Amino acid sequence: MRTIKLLSAYFLMLAVFTSCYTDVFIEDDLATPVAPLSSVLADYELWYVDIDQTQGNGSIPFMDKAFTFSFLNGTVMANNNLAGIGDQGSGFGIEVGYYDVFDYDLDISHDIDGFYSFEVSLLSNNAIELYNRYTNTSYVLIGYQRSNFDYDRLFYDNIHFFLQEYAVWEKVHTSLSGTSNAFDAENYLQFLPANSGLYFRSSQDPRGSSTTNLYWDYSGIYEVNNVVNNAYLKTLTLDYDYFANEYFELSILDDATIALYHPASGSEYRFRGRGYIQYKTPSEGKSRLKQSEIEQNIKAIKALAL
Repeated sequence: MRTIKLLSAYFLMLAVFTSCYTDVFIEDDLATPVAPLSSVLADYELWYVDIDQTQGNGSIPFMDKAFTFSFLNGTVMANNNLAGIGDQGSGFGIEVGYYDVFDYDLDISHDIDGFYSFEVSLLSNNAIELYNRYTNTSYVLIGYQRSNFDYDRLFYDNIHFFLQEYAVWEKVHTSLSGTSNAFDAENYLQFLPANSGLYFRSSQDPRGSSTTNLYWDYSGIYEVNNVVNNAYLKTLTLDYDYFANEYFELSILDDATIALYHPASGSEYRFRGRGYIQYKTPSEGKSRLKQSEIEQNIKAIKALAL
């Protein structure tokens, strides 16, 4: 009897240990390895901020300003401006802060806005979501390499932001062709940030005037729209508060010069930007609103004007 009891105990212990070993083996075999967050961030040179996928009612200034982020050995780079994009910082933009990773938490210390912590989720092979619990806001970032990132498309898809990157646009040329019209007298234009409602102002002060002392004769709201089958041409409508609208075909000549063709008169005007604003600080107010929010703002302003 003693021998049988001992053998029974032995086989019972063997069965228990075998069962435990088998469970661990199966669990390890089914587990999907996840790449470290540092490796995920390093896989792509540029992370485009898809502002239209932003969720939540909060706002993080440096996230709302950036078109792209890059995470380079602890340094955060960002393309906040369209003027010079693709060239500035070898395509990475400007240095805006530092970062560190802990598991799948991303901590960013921004030079101006301070410290923010994000919980990172993988959405796909080249997409991540950054969730900030304090503001209850999430941002979706899409990964690209500089060699396959379409800087030109980004530029032309966001022309309304480009117009805001200079304190003032000064008229530098009027074509000899074209009939005389009221816009001939407008020498300065100013385009205010989207979060102000897409307002513009115009001045008839003489060319060469100090931009800090301009008298703004007129104001209103403006809209930039696409042209079918031409990604490099836009339309610009200046909706004056108390006068008829002015309609133009808008083209970009270089990073500081725009051309406005006025179909009604056949005249072309060229304006050069003065007072380049490098967006980094909170007071430099470009905020990348969703396209739907911009459209709602314009509709609300127009409704109030009726």
